[in-house]
This record gives sequence, C-alpha cells and structure tokens, in this order.
Amino acid sequence: MRGTGFTLVRSAMARVFFLLSGFLALGLGIAGIALPLLPTVPFMILAAFCFAKSSARLEQWILNHPHFGPSIKEWRDHGAISRKGKWAATTAFLFSIGIGFWMLAWPSNLIPPAVACICGAWIWTRPES
Repeated sequence: MRGTGFTLVRSAMARVFFLLSGFLALGLGIAGIALPLLPTVPFMILAAFCFAKSSARLEQWILNHPHFGPSIKEWRDHGAISRKGKWAATTAFLFSIGIGFWMLAWPSNLIPPAVACICGAWIWTRPES
C-alpha cells in the first residue's frame, strides 16, 4: 500500500516536470522565431513531446497549430523535415559560421563549421515531407 502512494507522487512529479519542460521548450521555440541562431521547430517538437507526457490538451493545441503542427506531425509520423526547413537550417548554419569566423579566435572559430557539418549532414539525410 505504501508503494502506491509513492508511485502516485512520482507520477505527478513527472507530469509537472514534463509540463514545465514543455513550456520552456515552447518559450525557446517562440524566441527562435525572432533569433536567427535559435531553432524554432526542434523546440516545438520537444514541446509537443513534453506535452504528450503531461497535458493532452496542450499536445492537441500544438499539433493543431497552423504553422508548427504540420512540421511536428511529419516528424512524428515519418521522421521527415521539409525542404524549406532544411534550407532554413543550412542558412542559419552559414550565418553562425560567419559570426564564428568574425568573433572567435583560432582555433575556436573552427567549432561552428564542424558543428554545422555534422548537424547539416544529419538534417539533409532525413526524409523530406
């Protein structure tokens, strides 16, 4: 009997954790709309994941969002990224490489191109929606 109460508390704590994480991811995704180096859709996908674990209403809200919903659904169903999304990511990578070469000293300025190559290769190998 004692273990059941602990399980309920742990379950409630997990739900609160995922709910707060979902709101944090949502906030970062919204900030990414205005900030060119902060990705928007990956944070929205993370928010949808967290809301799926904590709030069915919020999960449905983000899945039915006219702008983000289709990208999230394509990722969930097929692991797909749109061609437009791939080009947006590539453009952001190029921008960050430029800033890195401008603001960082050798050899730190090689970090942005290395990360961009690794992440870009992964993004471009995903199926397209």
